[in-house]
Amino acid sequence: MTVTFTPSPAATPTPSPTPSPSPEPTATEEPAALIPNPEVPNLVPNAEPVPLPQGPAVDLGVTPGARGPAVANAAGALVTYTVVEADSFFDIAQRFNIPVQLLLTMNPSVPGLGERIYLQQIINLDWTTTR
Repeated sequence: MTVTFTPSPAATPTPSPTPSPSPEPTATEEPAALIPNPEVPNLVPNAEPVPLPQGPAVDLGVTPGARGPAVANAAGALVTYTVVEADSFFDIAQRFNIPVQLLLTMNPSVPGLGERIYLQQIINLDWTTTR
């Protein structure tokens, strides 16, 4: 004996509408044009850029990534640094208390972000040459 079952959809009850009170506009509501749209970002212009601090280089001492010699002028201001093995541009900037971006600006021959410096390369530490 074979029994065949064919399901039939059950009737879904129809909800009865409930009357809701009509919202009365109040004086505090904003017109639709003034309501912020969360999909559209609120654009704010950028603030004026803060200039990088500039001043004479200060030797804060030899570090593992900046062990080379620095040369000073007759007035005692540091003017150049010679790259030695295992130096990094970032560590050189830290040693002489110069922001990396400023040191890059002072040394346009250094490619990229300073990741490719070479032995015996002379790094300019004299910020007055970039004014």
